[in-house]
Amino acid sequence: MNKDQAKGQGKEAKGKVKEVAGKATGDKSTEVKGKAEKHAGKAQETYGDVKSDAKKKTK
Repeated sequence: MNKDQAKGQGKEAKGKVKEVAGKATGDKSTEVKGKAEKHAGKAQETYGDVKSDAKKKTK
């Protein structure tokens, strides 16, 4: 696992927590920010996957 994959998973988890907290408190702003962070984390994790696959293929 490379650092992009790890950071992506962390952002995704943090975003999910914010999203759930926003839903629980009725705070739409926090919920939307959580969803955005979750998706950004997923994108970073995917980038790390692609980077890892490319590195394996060049060896």
